[in-house]
Amino acid sequence: MEQRNNQRRRLPPLNALRAFEAAARHLNFSRAADELSVTPGAVSQQIQNLEDYVGAALFKRTPKGLLLTDAAQTALPALREAFDRLAEAASLLTAAVDGRRLTITAPPSFAAKWLVPRLGAFERAHPQVDVWLSAGMELVDLTAGEVDLAIRYGGGRYPGLEVKRLVSESVVPVLSPDLLKEIPLEKPEDLAGHVLLHDGSPEIDDSCPDWPMWLAARGLRGIDGHRGPRFNQSSLVIEAAANGRGVALAKRTLAQADLDAGRLVAPLQMAQAVDFAYYLVHPKAKGRLPQVKAFIGWIEAEALAHEEALRAIDNGAGI
Repeated sequence: MEQRNNQRRRLPPLNALRAFEAAARHLNFSRAADELSVTPGAVSQQIQNLEDYVGAALFKRTPKGLLLTDAAQTALPALREAFDRLAEAASLLTAAVDGRRLTITAPPSFAAKWLVPRLGAFERAHPQVDVWLSAGMELVDLTAGEVDLAIRYGGGRYPGLEVKRLVSESVVPVLSPDLLKEIPLEKPEDLAGHVLLHDGSPEIDDSCPDWPMWLAARGLRGIDGHRGPRFNQSSLVIEAAANGRGVALAKRTLAQADLDAGRLVAPLQMAQAVDFAYYLVHPKAKGRLPQVKAFIGWIEAEALAHEEALRAIDNGAGI
């Protein structure tokens, strides 16, 4: 049995496999050499070594350039998958050695208004873990291994990743209590007397109503829904509302802490659900890391408590 296992694990040199994968991707030895920082002759020699090992040609040389043989085309997908698995394993080894670090990316406003205020509880429960949080709207390539988890706002379709829905979203008109005392807001028509604050963040899309859509859905044609200041982050439009600049059509998940604290009020009690939600995503292999498991369990519990609190507020007569 041991002899059979040794035979099964007998592999050609890794450098030869790397040279073949790069040359097969570029169909050009020179470009493969540039990628690998070696000479074209070295790539050619590695390919020759691999062809000697397998006993078959891997490339056809034609007047128009290189082509893969049938054997090479058959083996290439599995080889690429194997290199991906090797990169994943290397990432896991690094994470296992540096088990204190947990790297997360999240949208800036979600990070500032929802996640960061709660992270202290996670750190107290898991003092051995150091959370590295990066806030940004770009979709980080999680397969590169540098980031353990990402929180994304969208429709929930993230191929190749483990996906867990965290929190749903809705929008609601909010303003400061002082502004409400100055300019009443008892019905939607009263918005005509207010400055409308606009969320122009990259997260806003057709699934998330803006002021023109919100007003049109309620048949309010005498109010210009395009006028008013615009902010490129959801957290900024919420802060502007809390500081009395006007009425914001705010994401409720992000505004709820300010509503609870009394910095904002929602007198119209008109929360409108949107299709998008916040999702936790990660490569499957990352889910085996202890610090990742701990964070997933913690944030799922926080998200559940958040949504239960919202339901209790709604059932108790208002936002």
